[in-house]
Amino acid sequence: MSSHRQDAVRRIAAPDIAARKGGTPIVCLTAYTAPMAEILDEYCDLLLVGDSLGMVIHGLPNTVGVTLEMMILHGQAVMRASKRAMVVVDMPFGSYEGSPHEAYANATRIMKETGCSAVKVEAGPAVADNIDYMVKRGIPVMGHVGLRPQAVMVDGGFKAKGRVGAERQQILDEARAAADAGAFCVVVEGVAEGLAREITQAIAAPTIGIGASVGCDGQILVTDDMLGLFDWTPKFVRRYADLRGEIGGAVGRYAEDVRQRRFPGPAEIYFAKAG
Repeated sequence: MSSHRQDAVRRIAAPDIAARKGGTPIVCLTAYTAPMAEILDEYCDLLLVGDSLGMVIHGLPNTVGVTLEMMILHGQAVMRASKRAMVVVDMPFGSYEGSPHEAYANATRIMKETGCSAVKVEAGPAVADNIDYMVKRGIPVMGHVGLRPQAVMVDGGFKAKGRVGAERQQILDEARAAADAGAFCVVVEGVAEGLAREITQAIAAPTIGIGASVGCDGQILVTDDMLGLFDWTPKFVRRYADLRGEIGGAVGRYAEDVRQRRFPGPAEIYFAKAG
C-alpha cells in the first residue's frame, strides 16, 4: 500500500453521538439528495434521510405512502455525497411495527443497500421490543417520540403533543422505553417545552429536538423548511434563507431573457473554428 495514501475521513458513528449527552449540542438536518448532502456534510454531525422526503420531494400528502425502495434510493444518494456526518435512514410506515424479525430484515436491507450507519423508527407503544431486537443484532437505532408523522391517520393531523397529563406521561414512558431498549439517541418532536426538558433529563440517550426545547442535546430541522423553499412552515421552524424567492427570481429572469432572445448570448454559444 502506498505510503502517500491519504487516510479517509472517519465518519461519525452511533457511539460518537451517544457520547455527546449533555455536551456540545448535536447539529442535525435532513438530506434527501446528493448535492444537498455534499453541502450539509461539512456542518452537520448527523444527516437524516427522513421519510419526510415523501412530502418534500415527492409531493405526497403525508409520510404514510413512503416505501422501503424510496428510502433506499435516497439513502444511497446521500451516502455517495457525504463523508463525515453520520447518515441515518428512516424506516417507513409498516416496515418495523410488526414482528421483530420483520423489522430486523427490513433494517438489514436498508443498511446493506445504502451503507448508512443507523436506522430511525417512530417509537410508539409496541416498538420498544423491536428496537431491542435490532440493537442486540448489531443495528444502531434512533428513536422518535412525541409528534409522530407516521401516526397522522390516528391523530387526525400533525398536532403538538404532551400538553395534557395522560399524554405527557405516555410520551415520557415511550422515550424511556426506546432508550432502555438501546436507542443511541431519541428525536423529540412537537412537544411542550417542559416535557422535552424532562425527557432529556430522564434518559441516558441524547435527545434531538424539533419543535421541542433548546434544552435538548441537539436539534434537527427539515432542511427545505429552514432554507425557505415552501410558502408555509411549522411554527418551530426558523427560516435562515428565502430560497423560494431566490429561485423564483432567477427563473423569472431566465424566462424573460429567453422570450426577448437575450439568451443564449455570445458567451454561451459555440462558433465554428477557423480553417
